[in-house]
Amino acid sequence: MRLSARVDYALRAAAELAVAGNHPVTAVQLAEAQGIPPKFLENILGQLRRSGLIRSQRGPDGGYWLARPADRISLADIIRAIDGPLVGVRGERPEHVGYSGAAHSLQEVWIALRASERAILEQVSLAHIAAGELPAAVRKLTENPAAWQSPALS
Repeated sequence: MRLSARVDYALRAAAELAVAGNHPVTAVQLAEAQGIPPKFLENILGQLRRSGLIRSQRGPDGGYWLARPADRISLADIIRAIDGPLVGVRGERPEHVGYSGAAHSLQEVWIALRASERAILEQVSLAHIAAGELPAAVRKLTENPAAWQSPALS
């Protein structure tokens, strides 16, 4: 799975908003807190606002805040708002891609991959990230030393 810089920045900014609670945070404050280019972040915040994940207010007391409680916004929600569906094959959802012959089983692999990603990304909320307390099942996956190693390139 590859996460775009936009998704990475969106997740980091959203985590900052989760920590801030209902207090508006400016784009400049978010950019400084996470080392994100401010103009790039403005576009990302616009996408999150249009998707209904955050709200904004202009003016001297303005800024951004989460549109619903942090425990009701999953990482998957943010990823979908920025980059679309979790798993796509040539721009299509896996259930809409068919293969024949020896490659027939690939569709099931893509479906399983999406289910696996969902099992993690829909379970982890912004509240988990902000508190630094991941769900036990996710934490358990990180306890396996092999999870921290890159596979050798052949």
